[in-house]
Amino acid sequence: MTPAMDRRLRHLTRRGQMFRLHEATAAGVHPEVVRRLTRQGLLVRLSRGLYAPPTFKATEHHTLAEVAKRVPNGIVCLLTALRFHGLGTQHPREIWLAVDRRAGIPRIEFTPVRVVRLSGEALSTGIDVHDIEGVPVRITSPARTVTDCFKFRSRIGVDVAVEALREYRRGRRGTIDELWLQADRLSLAKVMRPYWDALS
Repeated sequence: MTPAMDRRLRHLTRRGQMFRLHEATAAGVHPEVVRRLTRQGLLVRLSRGLYAPPTFKATEHHTLAEVAKRVPNGIVCLLTALRFHGLGTQHPREIWLAVDRRAGIPRIEFTPVRVVRLSGEALSTGIDVHDIEGVPVRITSPARTVTDCFKFRSRIGVDVAVEALREYRRGRRGTIDELWLQADRLSLAKVMRPYWDALS
């Protein structure tokens, strides 16, 4: 490996971060170099096309970082976002991911993913970016997550949506104003209001 290639690879693995094979190629590191270094134990293959230095330490939310690496424009939402924010008792076995209605989804083999298709303002409002293992992961805010639960109540269950609303109200995960801002933007205020009043 040339000194220039070594510098590029070191840049990719700075702070012990993972990287995709196509990122290495774009940085001028040939895929065969990555594979050879992996065989030598100088890199670790995390999953298909995803590598990291041996010093890499996975966190509690590692799977979200992996999914975000593969689908950078995806948005972690619904049951997975509830779990991330500590709202309710849901323990989803799959990652709930929102994407543009027209977007293609790369094959994800390392974890089950449930895709939700969105369009318009739903792709931008109430989205927070969290740094997980050096990867920017887009996750719906607590207020947006609760609102989405009512939007997709037929898929996840009304009981889950009501529990999320109750936990949001009780746990101070965000302000009431934030909740109703998201409800108004997604045209769900009329749907949510009776449930909110019933919790009063």
